[in-house]
Amino acid sequence: MHLAVFEDTPLNDLNTLRLPARAKRYAEIHSAEQLLKLVRRGDLDGHRVAVLGGGSNVVLRSGVLDAFVLHISIPGHSLMNEVEDAWIVRAGAGVNWHEFVRFTLEQGWAGLENLSLIPGTVGAAPIQNIGAYGVELADRFFALEAVDLRSGQIVSLDKKTCQFAYRDSLFKQQAAGRFIITAVSFRLPKQWHAVTEYADVANELKQLGLTNPTPMDMSDAVMSIRSRKLPDPALLPNAGSFFKNPVVSAERFAELAVTWPKLPHHPQDDGSIKLAAGWLIEQAGWRGRSIGPAGMYDKQALVLVNHGGATGEDVLNLADSVRAAVVEKFGVVLEQEPVML
Repeated sequence: MHLAVFEDTPLNDLNTLRLPARAKRYAEIHSAEQLLKLVRRGDLDGHRVAVLGGGSNVVLRSGVLDAFVLHISIPGHSLMNEVEDAWIVRAGAGVNWHEFVRFTLEQGWAGLENLSLIPGTVGAAPIQNIGAYGVELADRFFALEAVDLRSGQIVSLDKKTCQFAYRDSLFKQQAAGRFIITAVSFRLPKQWHAVTEYADVANELKQLGLTNPTPMDMSDAVMSIRSRKLPDPALLPNAGSFFKNPVVSAERFAELAVTWPKLPHHPQDDGSIKLAAGWLIEQAGWRGRSIGPAGMYDKQALVLVNHGGATGEDVLNLADSVRAAVVEKFGVVLEQEPVML
């Protein structure tokens, strides 16, 4: 496929918050070979490189981005290998994440069902180690392929190398900006069990009368929960959960629980406690409130929405106000999930 490079390209329809911005230079990438071609002939030299997938985890500043924006649209998914205890399934970085999840379930390859309906692409998923309802991408990850902008080569990175942590990875830390992911492979277990520890999931299954849910039942339940809580970006522009759930020490949680005994929390393997950012924001009085055209969603305080005409600056102003209110009330600092471009 021909590789075209464009100047001064609008990005309004390539981010789910529908924020107005333009790229100084822009190219849509349909294969790893196209990306390698750009790197090796020097097209990216002297430019800040910004990568877009589904545009569901970014905040774009208004005006022209002084960057070469690469829209990763690499397609395809397939069964790479079958071993005694798992299926190894590979997908191109541009594949829609939810469509990939449903594809695996339709083939009888379970394991990703709790991650249903998360917006974005397969290639973006490892960067922040997406997770929901007791399952993280790292739990099912096998390896990924990426173009190393430093060496101009395609490399394969395993789970250990990716350094996954809560909503974090190598790609957000010391290797930020070095690698562009082109494909991801997953290890999906043949010995499957439903992960139902989160109250929302358990309650949904109970209401449906499902005591022994199938993987597809789990996916359907998660989709129902998320659909009730999260607005469709096509109808109300948003970037999903705008803040990470903060993690505090057990001692700090004990202090908070004295004043806030109903504070939702989830103990972590290392002894720390994960808090519910949406609950903190709601208690701080920001559910359904707006500053100008940007607001916190009235059905889920964790979601920041664009009511129409918001800019990246409007979004950041609101986020700063919400963050300050939570610090004032709880002494807990919220970290933004979407990245700035």
